[in-house]
Amino acid sequence: MSDLLNRLEQLSPEKRELLNLLMKQESGGRQTTYMAPRTPAEETLAAIWSQVLGVDRVGIYDNFLALGGDSIQSIQIVAKAHKAGLQLNTNQLFEHPTIAELATEANTTATPQVELEPVAGFVPLTPIQHWFFEQNFLKPHHWNQSILLAVQPGQDPTQIEIIFQHLLRQHDALRLRFEQQDRIWRQMSEPSVEPGWFSTWNLSSLEEKGQASAIASIATDLQASLNLSQGCLLKVAYFDLGALQPGRLLIIVHHLAVEAVVSFRILMEDIQTAYQQLSRGDTICLPPKTTSFQQWANQLDDYAQSSELQQELAYWLADAQSQPAQLPVDHPNGANTEASTRIVTVSLTSAETDVLLRTVPSVFHTQIHEVLLTGLAQSIAEWTGTRTVLIDLDSHGREDILEGVDISRTVGWFTALFPVRLHLGTTQTAVEALPLVKQQVRSIPKRGIGYGLLRYGCLDQAIGQKLRERPQAEIMFNYLGQFDQILPQSSPFQFAPESCGPLYNPDGHRTHCLQVLSRVFGGQLQVSWLYSEHLHQQATVERVAFDCMKALRSILDSCRSSTGDREAYQETRVQVEEEL
Repeated sequence: MSDLLNRLEQLSPEKRELLNLLMKQESGGRQTTYMAPRTPAEETLAAIWSQVLGVDRVGIYDNFLALGGDSIQSIQIVAKAHKAGLQLNTNQLFEHPTIAELATEANTTATPQVELEPVAGFVPLTPIQHWFFEQNFLKPHHWNQSILLAVQPGQDPTQIEIIFQHLLRQHDALRLRFEQQDRIWRQMSEPSVEPGWFSTWNLSSLEEKGQASAIASIATDLQASLNLSQGCLLKVAYFDLGALQPGRLLIIVHHLAVEAVVSFRILMEDIQTAYQQLSRGDTICLPPKTTSFQQWANQLDDYAQSSELQQELAYWLADAQSQPAQLPVDHPNGANTEASTRIVTVSLTSAETDVLLRTVPSVFHTQIHEVLLTGLAQSIAEWTGTRTVLIDLDSHGREDILEGVDISRTVGWFTALFPVRLHLGTTQTAVEALPLVKQQVRSIPKRGIGYGLLRYGCLDQAIGQKLRERPQAEIMFNYLGQFDQILPQSSPFQFAPESCGPLYNPDGHRTHCLQVLSRVFGGQLQVSWLYSEHLHQQATVERVAFDCMKALRSILDSCRSSTGDREAYQETRVQVEEEL
């Protein structure tokens, strides 16, 4: 036995983790025997899981991750549980990933007290807002999130305006204003907003092509029309395309007030709820408010000075002097502007996406963003010829680090942006690299929220300076979640095909050389690679994107073998056992 233990110790870390993973797969995965809910709490949670995860029937021993759950959906589940009177947090969901376990953790105590009236007054900048102003954009007022929807014909624009008036009252971040004094930006939350944020456009006299062109032109002007210090951070436009044609609804929100991962989902849920209530002749009644963005920002400021956070500094400064390999460029002197942005998008099939969401988590005991990061790191490593890859990871940032806080339905820019240095070691394949990447991602303290707090919120300016001197990542990665759930089949709205105009000022600079955005849309994983044609040729980015998908498919193939033909996985097992 001691000889065996000695051999285990001599294995490389990635091989030890891989062996552990292979052993766990025998007992992991989704519960195959359905067990119905037994208590009211289990019944409530099962119904919520079914709705959020898109699964017809959820048993009390089904595993959240094995059902395709991710951190974004965990926030949605917590919000719906709170609405149903069950108090949970996202940490509990991952620590107790079955309904049988989770129901025992839920309680029916009172929710944290929140301010029901519109919040007004000074609001400290959050780390991601500090990051935004640090970029010193040429036109900071033009950096938006937006969506263009098709709505049923014959809408009354007044009713739509009423819906958004309720949203402006409900969500304090939409009423934020910003001013710069002595080169320092400050934000205030106003109790109300001035008119001018809503407009209607009658395009019924135009032909279809003319309507599309007019929508794009008007949208382009509206995208550039926000003012950080006046009005509000919201613009809404309704386009009437004729009595028999679906109208269009354009929603523009400055990024300082929302992010696409959670906040835009909350807004869309409220818009659809209010629309359906008005359609039935009911009074608009939105779900209860949660902790205000102002309160969250204030408590983050306090947490930034805590000894608990200071303990993370050693982690974030590790390898600070290690320079990552620079990304190869085709045009070394090109200007990395927004106008030069081009996109290469690659996708998995619906069947492959189902394996990624439903099978991979149970086989590898992992989450989807860890799998996607493995494919990304593998392709970048092959491109640069190095086994270490530095990536800025864009996460939702809604971590359970503060007591008495519920931000599950709070709108604001909560994003946590932090560097992740992934070492692939001696691994040769994505299957071998996955457990190593998973291990490194899960070693990040509190899922990365502390980095921005240390860099921007700590009163000890020397700490922020040390972090700013670290090598900066040229790649940014973001998993946006499952977009199919934003507009369910029952929704009165649909995504519209016309352009909603440029989200960012075309003359502004891009923050990264490559931005890799992934989402599940139409039942398929889509990975979009945003690059500058002034730096890279399309063929170059396509090659790296295809390598990334090849790496992902190799992981999917291994999963298929674990449930049917297991030859590929057995080969990996034999290699590990030979080392033992």
